[in-house]
Amino acid sequence: MRYSPRNFSNRAPRRYSTRCWPLTATNAFILLIPLSIGVAILRYRLWDVDLIINRTLVYGTLSAALVVVYFGGVGATERVFRALSGQQQQPQLAIVVSTLVIAALFNPLERHIQAFIDRCFYGRKYDAAKTLEAFSATLRDETDLDALSGDLVGVVQETMQSAHVSLWLRPDRGPKPERK
Repeated sequence: MRYSPRNFSNRAPRRYSTRCWPLTATNAFILLIPLSIGVAILRYRLWDVDLIINRTLVYGTLSAALVVVYFGGVGATERVFRALSGQQQQPQLAIVVSTLVIAALFNPLERHIQAFIDRCFYGRKYDAAKTLEAFSATLRDETDLDALSGDLVGVVQETMQSAHVSLWLRPDRGPKPERK
C-alpha cells in the first residue's frame, strides 16, 4: 500500500530520540542558575536590592522625562525658528538649544523625581530623615538646655512614633578632681 496524504495509518509511530533528553536537562539546569541567584538575593538581602530598585526607578523615570523634553524641545524650537525666520532648515540651532535646556534641567528634575520616589516607596523613612534633618539645623542654633531637651523629646516622639518618650539627664557634679 502506498502512502497517500489521506491515509495516515501507514506512518511509522514517532519515537522520541534519546539524544534530546540531555539537551533538555542541560537547559533546565541552566535556567535554575538565575533563579537560584534571584532567590539568594531576595532571601539574604544581598547587593542592597532596595537601593538598586530605587536607582532604577529614579534614573529610568529621569531618562524617559529627559527624552520627552529633548524631542519636544527640538520640535518646538524648530517650529519657533521656522515661524520667526521663514527658513525651512535650522535643526542645528534647535538641537543646541534643546541640549542646553536638558543640561539645565537634569539636576533639579533628578532631585524632584528622587523626592517623589522616596515619598511613595519609603514614606515613613523619608519623613523621619526630613524631621531629623530639620532638628539638626535647630540643634546647631539652640543653646538653652531646657528648650533643646523639649525639642529632642518632640523629634524622637515624631520620628519613632512611640507611646512614651522621656529624657534623663545626668546631674552636673561640678569639676572633676585632678589626678596626680
